[in-house]
Amino acid sequence: MYSAHEVALVNKLWAEGKNKSEISRATGISRFTIREWLEGRTPDFDGHRVGAVGHARYACPVCTDHLESLLPREEYVYLLGLYLGDGCLSVSKKGVYRLRIACCDAYPQLMDWCEEAMSAVLPTKVGRIHHVGCTELYSDSKHWGCLFPQHGSGRKHERKIELVPWQQELVDADPRPLIRGLIHSDGTRVLNRAVGTDYPPYPRYHFTNASADIREIFTRACDAIGVEWRYNNARNISVAKRASVAILDSFIEPKS
Repeated sequence: MYSAHEVALVNKLWAEGKNKSEISRATGISRFTIREWLEGRTPDFDGHRVGAVGHARYACPVCTDHLESLLPREEYVYLLGLYLGDGCLSVSKKGVYRLRIACCDAYPQLMDWCEEAMSAVLPTKVGRIHHVGCTELYSDSKHWGCLFPQHGSGRKHERKIELVPWQQELVDADPRPLIRGLIHSDGTRVLNRAVGTDYPPYPRYHFTNASADIREIFTRACDAIGVEWRYNNARNISVAKRASVAILDSFIEPKS
């Protein structure tokens, strides 16, 4: 439960010019919660949030059957894309799940986007573990397994991966956050240069994943918003037509 002192401290640090990530690291409070407080949605100091959120801190949208009111759709669908690409779940003997998502150290902004999405979906503490060349963002909760029913033993490309009906409904409502998460995890935007010609380089997107099921989830989402794609090889999907690249550019921020 948060206190009035913590809210005041966040506001003080913000007034001093600290950004949300710096405040989060200094206080241990999630970026999502800090953003809410700075926008005027503060806790009632009785274990609940007030204003636009209006629910208990750790209420599970799936367990309570309140997906529409408790689950931030855009952040969840984006996080789903990150999870399908570079994420996994592990579970302790006490039944606590750890959501882990690996982010390349070359893209610190991507880490902040990932942390913000994790905190928004379940407002628990998000930690970081540095490895060689990448950083693992993690969050512990008994309810990550509810939110990502794709969890199972073995690697994703060696077992069936499919969205359950409520996940598919969220994606169908707007596939763009899913595509953004998948591109941010397992995709890239490059300038293609035609060898042996005078044609100027042109942008294209690539998405690469070993799982045929995840590739199908990606291509189905692209089809839904009119993005044309084709296979470059067995695992790599390319989006190269100018109109389709422009659609992706309209909502996928460059990784940085």
